[in-house]
Amino acid sequence: MRKKIVAGNWKMNLNLQEGVALATELKDALAAEKPNCDVIICTPFIHLAKVADVVAGTVVGLGAENCADKEKGAFTGEVSAAQVKSTGAQYVILGHSERRQYYGETAAILKEKVNLALANGLKVIFCIGEVLEEREAGKQNEIVGAQLADSLFDLTEEQLANVILAYEPVWAIGTGKTASSDQAEDMHAFIRGVIAGRFGEAAAENISILYGGSCKPSNARELFSKPDVDGGLIGGASLKCADFKGIIDAWK
Repeated sequence: MRKKIVAGNWKMNLNLQEGVALATELKDALAAEKPNCDVIICTPFIHLAKVADVVAGTVVGLGAENCADKEKGAFTGEVSAAQVKSTGAQYVILGHSERRQYYGETAAILKEKVNLALANGLKVIFCIGEVLEEREAGKQNEIVGAQLADSLFDLTEEQLANVILAYEPVWAIGTGKTASSDQAEDMHAFIRGVIAGRFGEAAAENISILYGGSCKPSNARELFSKPDVDGGLIGGASLKCADFKGIIDAWK
């Protein structure tokens, strides 16, 4: 039975004090009403150690939003997978569309990051998805299939068990266009088929695939009702406890 997951991606928002306050509010809300899914918050690096103390021993998991593609050394400003792990975090987001678009992260770079994260005991939330031009050209399956193959296909089945996938229809973020629940399900089913083709049916059935395109309390229940949608990777709605909990509650 694959895990149902709601993960928050705070992106470059909230100062340290605000982040600790939000994590505390969320922890208290979920202590009062136990969630029916795994809950993860992925924060900026500066929050990790403090928020790890806040959520220790609770139902809330903790992740970073990125890590370096180098193990250690003279790489000023970078944060390694080992450093992320040392804060108490259990997860790391890799391959987010913003990292690919703004920071030129290639499949080869992401392959290194995935391997280092897994080697250091982190679970990886690996993001994939097509941009508007690719969707309009009908190339979404080709693009997403290549993103999976180029960064993940060298993993063993045992390593893949520590990977969560997150599909982001980049064309549905900030464009005024919206991915329907049927479009999300179609792509999630395709992704599961790609995983089955490389790693086998059991691995495909066990891997959680999250939806990462403007998921809100108002549409979460419909999205999560689809058989291949196992939860959400939540951006803006993860910055307010009530909104984030509203999405978590869609699993009831």
